[in-house]
Amino acid sequence: MRRMKVLLTLVAAALSAATALAQPAAGQPQMDLPRVKLSAGMHVIDAQVARTEQQRNTGLMFRAQMPQHEGMLFVFEQPAVQCFWMKNTLLPLTAAFVADDGTIVNLADMQPQTLDSHCSTQAVRYVLEMNQGWFARRGVKAGSRLGGFDAGKR
Repeated sequence: MRRMKVLLTLVAAALSAATALAQPAAGQPQMDLPRVKLSAGMHVIDAQVARTEQQRNTGLMFRAQMPQHEGMLFVFEQPAVQCFWMKNTLLPLTAAFVADDGTIVNLADMQPQTLDSHCSTQAVRYVLEMNQGWFARRGVKAGSRLGGFDAGKR
């Protein structure tokens, strides 16, 4: 019986440590998410993929900078109206709300460290955040189609 309690304690400690390693420390950016290559015409986007609720909730918080060709793709289980805010987010961002086929439904410029809500105009499963101005400088707007959205692989 004592051995079983020791074993269960060790297993619980190992699971706790593994969970802690998989999540960023409070106040730290998440930098080690899986990545996917997307495209906007001839422009390639290197996007981290936030798939779990924890990853989506942290998003790009606490980042002091982000290279111009990088972003974060938020993947949701079901299409729904998605709303984002910028609490603890230090960079000005633009959110592209994206349909399953890669078509941008709408874009929203978001200011750092605000609680303003920015929502999709229709149900979507994907939201791509990039540095503010990235889409505008490349002529990418609502109705444009992004490449790399293969719904069967996400």
